[in-house]
Amino acid sequence: MDKDYIVEQLKQQLENFEATTQTEKIGVVVEVGDGVAKLSGLTEAMSSEMLEFPDGIIGVVLNLEDGQIGAMILGNYENIKEGDVVKSTGKILSIPVGEAMMGRVINPLGQIIDGKGEVETEKFYPLEKIAPGVITRQSVDQPVQTGIKAIDAMIPIGRGQRELIIGDRQTGKTAIAIDTIINQKSQNMKCIYVAIGQKESKIARIVAELEKKGAMDYTTIVVAGASDPAAFSFIAPYAGCALGEYFMDQGQDVLIIYDDLSKHAWAYRQISLILKRPPGREAYPGDVFYLHSRLLERSARLDKTFGGGSMTALPIIETQGGDVSAYIPTNVISITDGQIYLESDLFYKGIRPALNVGLSVSRVGSAAQTKAMKKVAGKLRLDLAQFRELEAFAQFGSDLDKSTRNQIERGRRTVEVLKQSQYSPMSMKDQVTILYALTNGFMDDVAVEDLKKWEDDFHQYFKSTASEVLELIDKRKELSEEIVEKLEKAIKEFKEVYQSN
Repeated sequence: MDKDYIVEQLKQQLENFEATTQTEKIGVVVEVGDGVAKLSGLTEAMSSEMLEFPDGIIGVVLNLEDGQIGAMILGNYENIKEGDVVKSTGKILSIPVGEAMMGRVINPLGQIIDGKGEVETEKFYPLEKIAPGVITRQSVDQPVQTGIKAIDAMIPIGRGQRELIIGDRQTGKTAIAIDTIINQKSQNMKCIYVAIGQKESKIARIVAELEKKGAMDYTTIVVAGASDPAAFSFIAPYAGCALGEYFMDQGQDVLIIYDDLSKHAWAYRQISLILKRPPGREAYPGDVFYLHSRLLERSARLDKTFGGGSMTALPIIETQGGDVSAYIPTNVISITDGQIYLESDLFYKGIRPALNVGLSVSRVGSAAQTKAMKKVAGKLRLDLAQFRELEAFAQFGSDLDKSTRNQIERGRRTVEVLKQSQYSPMSMKDQVTILYALTNGFMDDVAVEDLKKWEDDFHQYFKSTASEVLELIDKRKELSEEIVEKLEKAIKEFKEVYQSN
């Protein structure tokens, strides 16, 4: 090759050469263990900032101390060692959001883990965000239909409400949440299910059930499995909440389930103790109340001028031996707008959902019910309360007057009708018809053991022969004199047909 040509090429390259400098803020790992690292350097790090460890592992700044930083590691920390270089990213912990996330199973970092291919999203939402203020909110008056008779009638949930589901383990807490998701089909509601520290086999069963019912089309599942690091369990609810906020900001309605916040508090306690934060009651750190309040306050119903979207939260808390006065249960009860209390004794008696009506309450109340449901539900709660009182009283003596016997018989039928099997949520119109028949004495002559079959035949009859009444209730959402007349006529006709068979 010609010597002059090479010299010319070198001259050109030297003339076009531009020196670029790149500055990186770096720190060094001083100590690492149990998913937490202590770092020196990084003097400009922010709280909740994402850090990059070797092999692309993400960390998050939690403690800002004098001369060092405490960070939790979101991933496999076993290969991270003392002396490793850590880079600052300058970004606050965020997850990708968008419509593409619907129907997918993701981890708390927003990464797809269902093996069905990656998704492209442009928007990112921060995991931590200040909750909507008073001015931006609107009062709760739109119902969230759970499809569970006992809840929709007596403990109604509204769009934008936070209703706690509380009870011992194995009392059907998750079942209520999953039924509610299934019932949102064609209700124009996006659903997010956050599994915190759950067994992967349980999550797989839930996904399979939701797919079978066609509910995965409008549901995203955020998974922090039992085998994942505690850091995943800690950030999972905030990740689900950030995704929900994206849809709420688009003016859509969202239902989010945190299953469960007891495990969330345990994970936070573990991280805090490793970071040597001072322990308080039950070894939880002092800000454990703020941990849940800053999460649940983000659920709201926004005013029309701010988009009109809503996010309804159903947090789940597991109690030990029915003790609702423990630290975490009392904290979350005080943050939420009511609770659904599930009792082991009722569950073992075969009353499912095992709802304790006396201890369960909705602080939004009938504001979140349709007029039709309000009309049939008022009597129902009274019937049940009187039955509970008289049932205990009746055990002491057999000589009861007629009205007391009637109330006890009505109560037994009420308990029977409110039983509902899992994965079979019921529409509002079906609930109104059966509860109207119950509270107005149309079932008083039916034997308690025959009620299940009677109810199934009743719904079948209405769907095939009296569908006009169901359509009217569904359309008007109230029980006017005209509808009541048609409803009673249809119930009497059904009874005649049923008795003749």
